[in-house]
Amino acid sequence: MVSPSFWANRVVLLTGHTGFKGSWLSLWLQAMGARVIGYALAAPTHPSLFDAANVAEGMVSIESDIRDFAALSAVFEEYQPEIVIHLAAQSLVRYSYANPIETYSTNVMGTVHLLEAARLTSSVRAIVNITSDKCYENREWVWGYRENEPMGGYDPYSNSKGCAELVASAYRSSYFNPGNFTDHRVALASARAGNVIGGGDWAEDRLIPDIMRAITQGKPVNIRNPHAIRPWQHVLEPLSGYLLLAQKLYQEGAAYAEGWNFGPADEDAKPVQWIVDSLTKSWGDGASWLLDQGDHPHEAHYLKLDCSKAKAQLDWHPRWRLEHALAAIVEWHRAYRDGQDMHELTLRQIRAYDNDLNN
Repeated sequence: MVSPSFWANRVVLLTGHTGFKGSWLSLWLQAMGARVIGYALAAPTHPSLFDAANVAEGMVSIESDIRDFAALSAVFEEYQPEIVIHLAAQSLVRYSYANPIETYSTNVMGTVHLLEAARLTSSVRAIVNITSDKCYENREWVWGYRENEPMGGYDPYSNSKGCAELVASAYRSSYFNPGNFTDHRVALASARAGNVIGGGDWAEDRLIPDIMRAITQGKPVNIRNPHAIRPWQHVLEPLSGYLLLAQKLYQEGAAYAEGWNFGPADEDAKPVQWIVDSLTKSWGDGASWLLDQGDHPHEAHYLKLDCSKAKAQLDWHPRWRLEHALAAIVEWHRAYRDGQDMHELTLRQIRAYDNDLNN
């Protein structure tokens, strides 16, 4: 289980803390008493979860670029983190088609910078490099990809995440080799998750934000690929995996220094149409959707992870079924619309998930 006593007063450097996943993770770490140092660009959207939930209030928040090695190294040197969780990324598929240089420089060289800064910092004991389920060479299989499948990626984003995995593998072999763990005392793992959803995501060209943006504005939702199947999971599901993995890396080192999948239950791989039907019905108020007939760049039709290893070796299991996750999203966005305290509501959802996690 995720242990608050382990995280209390632990110095954690979290890149990408202003993003959607980073904001949820920052609040969870703060709630457990960790000393969180965030390093990221400004929040990528307006509004953002980072601002709406006052995430910066309980942490050191540094606004800087993962591509700036000197600035990143200075933060490592000043704060001497024990655990590093690397989330900073250009994370949008369609954006990557228009901005490949930014995507590769952020996702590939950003990972190099992060690992090199960690290598030069003696306090670091555990590193979790977050990539994506899209790092795998997608063959449109109906079964899940295992951690030893080939890396690949059709589009610049997916391909850059495959490259980031190869970078992590090279650093693990060259500098953080599990066979020499007693010499360097650093455990490096990669974590791959499916399509994460949750309250407070306003990213462009992402299904749940597009749906919530439209229905809160009283407009029909435009859907590009209603039959595309994705492994949907609430954002707290993979975050619990990252936290559990980081604990294991810190406590037991080399045995866990490898790649890990964190995906939903097989039955929660649903078509886009199922998601939009569920959310529009749950929201009510005449919410509806229509098919977008425009031309769109290639997107994978089917992609699923095999999480057998995390279940067997980490005792990690998905806790919230998709229906529960969608209900939590509707609750979050209704509260935001109604002007509620989003810091407290977000923490309340974290506490509810943590309670389910430990029971």
